Amino acid sequence: MSSTYSTNLALELIGTGDQAGNWGSTTNTNLGTLLEQAISGYTTQGVVTGTDVTLAMTNGASATARNMFIELTGTGGASTNLIVPANKKLYFIYNNTSSGQVTVKVSGQTGVSVPNGSKILLVSNGTDIVNATNYMATLTAGSASVTGTLGVAGTTTLTGASVLTGAVSGAGINAYLASPPAIGGTAAAAGSFTTVAASSTMTAVGAISSSGASVGDLLGNVRNIPQTSKSAPYTLVAADNGQCVVTNSGVTVPASVFAVNNVVTIYNNSGSSITITQGSGMTLQWAGQNTSTTGSRTLALFGISTVLFLSASSAVITGVGMT
Repeated sequence: MSSTYSTNLALELIGTGDQAGNWGSTTNTNLGTLLEQAISGYTTQGVVTGTDVTLAMTNGASATARNMFIELTGTGGASTNLIVPANKKLYFIYNNTSSGQVTVKVSGQTGVSVPNGSKILLVSNGTDIVNATNYMATLTAGSASVTGTLGVAGTTTLTGASVLTGAVSGAGINAYLASPPAIGGTAAAAGSFTTVAASSTMTAVGAISSSGASVGDLLGNVRNIPQTSKSAPYTLVAADNGQCVVTNSGVTVPASVFAVNNVVTIYNNSGSSITITQGSGMTLQWAGQNTSTTGSRTLALFGISTVLFLSASSAVITGVGMT
């Protein structure tokens, strides 16, 4: 009976009564060379950009395809393929080419693309090359780099700095961003912190500082008083809050426009007096008088006054050049 060969590793199986006196040599080759290649063999294989390199599983003899670990050298890139036999076995592949990916596959199949500089565990399933693993119960890494898609089904805890350069998504992340907690929180909660609107309230326990040239709000640099210029009789509007109205004509202070603690400054930028009119329903109290004095005021040329609103219908006015 002639020798046959095992299906996957092509070990020589001596037929009954064959190789009398030569069993030792054949067995030593099977155990000391072929099985050692399959279990712990480390070899290098050169590739060239845009070409196929085909490995064979030679029956009963040493073969590159039988090695457990294959280090690829040369040049990788588009259409660079390492063609391996369909025999079922594991492969550790190290793409140590000078550049580009190398696809490891069975002839006529899709295989797996191995990026330059990467080490990967693959397996031939009898049809094609596929990833040998897709699950880890636990993983501790000193550093990790993900060039493709990272899917996390459970909890991910990051104790150091994390740099994300691509898109991040998932049910947990989407819920967190849709209903983020207060600053410092770790669980999704009602509310929104994605955008701080003009009506939002922020509270700082410590100092808030800026390394930029200015600190501003919707009106501009908070260290400056924004100005709005008028050249005709004018009635104050809510947008004037926090600003200085520079005018050469009369100004009316209306009721039900401003809220408590709103402030407007009025500067008479002309060579004659102007009138600051107490609007209908508004009580305009002149500050610092011996008795309660309300009503319209006269602001002399180049005079300046400030109106502090105590409520929607009450304000106190003071200034220089005002009677």
